[in-house]
Amino acid sequence: MTKDQIIEVIKQNIVDNLDDVKYEEIDPQKTMKDYGANSLDMIEVVSCSMRELKIKIPRTELADIKNIDELADKFFEYAEKN
Repeated sequence: MTKDQIIEVIKQNIVDNLDDVKYEEIDPQKTMKDYGANSLDMIEVVSCSMRELKIKIPRTELADIKNIDELADKFFEYAEKN
């Protein structure tokens, strides 16, 4: 799985969990908060994405992630281990 494919999964989960966000408007350099996500929304997007990608990442490793692109990097790192 490529990083681009992982970004596609994250973007789709953002659209599925947040109102008024269009898939094509999502910029990976922005944060989920930029799109109106609260902390529960972010957990839901991350959890759904991890389930779909069949990966498990300790929450402590997600604490310093600043944007969607960095989240995709972390997911990619774990996807490669599988």
